[in-house]
Amino acid sequence: MKDSRDKPGGRTFEQALGRLEELVDGLERGNLSLEESLAYFEEGTRLIQECTSMLEAAEARLQKLTPAGEGFRLEPLTFPDDETSAK
Repeated sequence: MKDSRDKPGGRTFEQALGRLEELVDGLERGNLSLEESLAYFEEGTRLIQECTSMLEAAEARLQKLTPAGEGFRLEPLTFPDDETSAK
């Protein structure tokens, strides 16, 4: 199993999401200065990109078993929005 430092930003998805939630909570409280708010926003934007990248990598690893002759084969797993965008 890969170490969490192999992930973008050196953290796991759960850690990045937890930090993003902290930033959102801080912004919602409304007691930050303009500079602090901008710093939270910028960090949050980076975390969203990190999380999106990790989710896309996880999605790419998903496969499904499909019948093939007398056995099975692995195929990439597709999602409903993937199928509609391909049309």
